[in-house]
Formats: sequence, structure tokens, C-alpha cells
Amino acid sequence: QVPLVESGGGSVQAGESLRLSCAASGQSSSVNCIGWFRQGATGEREWVAVIGSDGRATYRDSVKARFTISRINANNTLFLQMNSLKPEDTDWYYCTAGCAVAGDTWLGGYWGQGTQVTVSS
Repeated sequence: QVPLVESGGGSVQAGESLRLSCAASGQSSSVNCIGWFRQGATGEREWVAVIGSDGRATYRDSVKARFTISRINANNTLFLQMNSLKPEDTDWYYCTAGCAVAGDTWLGGYWGQGTQVTVSS
């Protein structure tokens, strides 16, 4: 198990910014892939930004140049800086650890409880 706790969600206007945080504990130090997903319009969680086992960040096309994922290994904290937010970014956002690439997408591993982001036009 890798306990994950997200924070930082909230309600903002379009064009504003939010920073999500994810605190990982337990065996997080052994997890090579960590990232952010959101619930998605279909109800299935879709990947947003991931730091893979090679340390490189990968972003979903719709958030490129607006979102930045970063990780502080020293205290096992993951961030998602979200700038220029749009109403279509409104969703529940989930931190995941132990993710894996699967073709042209990513699959989550352990999950946090999620944090809600609401963007008004």
C-alpha cells in the first residue's frame, strides 16, 4: 500500500491557477511512476500528467503548456501546477503511484481520495 493524500483543489475562474499537492507515505520511495489523473467525462479516470520511471514528465495534449508536474523526492510530495485553467478542466483529480504505461496511455496504481477542481467561465 502507498497512502496518498491530495490537497489544493478548489473553485476558481477561468484563466486562474491552482496547485495540487499529493503527500505520499509508506512504500512510496520504491515507486518509480507517479502522476495525476482526473475522472473524465466518461466516468473513467484519464491520465493528466505522469512522471515515469525514467524521470521524464509526460502530459495529456489538452493540458500541455498549462500544467506542470513536479516531485520532491526528499519528502515524497507530488505537485500539479495548473495555470490558465479552463471550464473543461473541472473534475476530480487523483494522485496515483505505481502507474504504468500501456500503449499510448497510462494506467494508475495506488490512488488517493481525490480533490475537486471547479473552473467557472
